[in-house]
Amino acid sequence: MESSASLELAKHALLVFGIILAVGTFSGLIARLLRVPDVVVFLLVGMLAGPSVLGLVDIKADSTVNQLILIFGSSYILFDGGASIRLKVLKEVWITIVVIATLGVLITAAITGAAAWYFLDVPVIVALLLGAVLASTDPATLVPVFKQIKIKERVAQTVMSESAFNDAMGAIVTFTVLGVAMGSGEFSAGDALVDLLKQSLLGILIGGILGYMAAFLISHEKFGFLTEYAPVVTLMAVIGAYMGADGMHASGFMAVFVFGIMLGNQESLGFKRVHHDEAILEDFIMTTALIMRMFIFILLGAQVDFGLMNQYLIGGAAVVAVFMLVARPATVFLCALSDRRAKWSFREMLFMCWTRETGVIPGALAGMLVGMKAPGAQIIASVTFIAILMTILIQATTTKWLAKKLDLLAEG
Repeated sequence: MESSASLELAKHALLVFGIILAVGTFSGLIARLLRVPDVVVFLLVGMLAGPSVLGLVDIKADSTVNQLILIFGSSYILFDGGASIRLKVLKEVWITIVVIATLGVLITAAITGAAAWYFLDVPVIVALLLGAVLASTDPATLVPVFKQIKIKERVAQTVMSESAFNDAMGAIVTFTVLGVAMGSGEFSAGDALVDLLKQSLLGILIGGILGYMAAFLISHEKFGFLTEYAPVVTLMAVIGAYMGADGMHASGFMAVFVFGIMLGNQESLGFKRVHHDEAILEDFIMTTALIMRMFIFILLGAQVDFGLMNQYLIGGAAVVAVFMLVARPATVFLCALSDRRAKWSFREMLFMCWTRETGVIPGALAGMLVGMKAPGAQIIASVTFIAILMTILIQATTTKWLAKKLDLLAEG
């Protein structure tokens, strides 16, 4: 009986995967015709295919399969984003990235928390917890948008890098506030800073080492014996970077992002690639990242709890409006203006104010709080889903329009 039950579960999972791939392929074509980022259509189609409407896709948010897809999918998308980063651009804007990914998270959390306290009438600690959950941007959403819409290099790469580097800070702030909320600890700025530095530096170190090793084994003139297996090497290294960093209590997402940067800047490391091999690897990465986007955002849409959202819809929408229109602009202008070296223009900062979609990472944090029965967890989960829907449907669909208005589209 147990074997039969396991077999039925496996068949059900396989059927759902097939449905996601079929629906995702059709959705991708629709997105191309409508000229909108595909993650928008994937999310909407997921909501229709989920148990609340058609019932075609029903994978629980706390299931092993869902967690596997979220972790690997987000990691691979982030690796893809890292591979498109150029070190020469990073050197120019690194101060902005560091400030906005650390201090910026605190500013966003504080302003959003104040809005939650006012509009939702919740205790201050629950409001701050909600602000912390929403404070980090989402690489799984932002990277695909910027891969499809060609924005001027330094703006796009700053926003993508921020989304990777603020993951650790967002998680640290969330669980620090949670410790206070559950009476298991007190806030310590010193401990939080040490933890952030540890997670960040270890993540960068692990990603850098694995990235260099991968580039060496793929592209070295004498020792690059894995050239033909470059796609497999990327899969192994993405998993290795995430799991290695996570096992050392570092940021796994930062590790895979840095790994992508190393592999995408092989010439700067002294390696040369044959054009044919490079084209094969790029095609593989592009296809794999597309499949991961399909799975992540269709599943994310399918797991939207409409009943829970409706309970706090008006107050939640007001909080997200402040989050988008007040917290983000304040964060960008306060952090970017401090970087005299980058010399950001008003148009560039205005564009960055509008690009902070919420998605997988905040959704995962909210899910963890529900599982831990944290104070106000249901309210936090509800508002997080509202933020995911509002930011992706409003901001992602208008990114290209705004970039054109501000003359920030890349030529070619």
